[in-house]
Amino acid sequence: QVQLVESGGGLVEPGGSLRLSCVASGFTFRMNWMYWVRQAPGKGLEWVSSINSGGGITYYANSVKGRFTISRDNAKNTVYLQMDSLKPEDTALYYCSRDVAGRLRGQGTQVTVSS
Repeated sequence: QVQLVESGGGLVEPGGSLRLSCVASGFTFRMNWMYWVRQAPGKGLEWVSSINSGGGITYYANSVKGRFTISRDNAKNTVYLQMDSLKPEDTALYYCSRDVAGRLRGQGTQVTVSS
């Protein structure tokens, strides 16, 4: 069956960095766009970033543009989210997803930005 398993979250101080990973299985990863979405406490799902099947086209939400970088390794069935210059407002549960709305997402990894 389809599985998306995120990892790499944690507690980091403002200005710090984290790298999230998502390992996919159960579908043809290399042929799919992949997405990162997040959900902050008490809020709905928010799209963060997208990457095309080959990795050459990426999009970012304005709130993370210039600080986050999405990438993928199709040989490893893995999509990444490098997060730099983290802010407290980046605190959320981060999911990778097969669709931009986040309906086909994994279980998530918690990112907490706090001093």
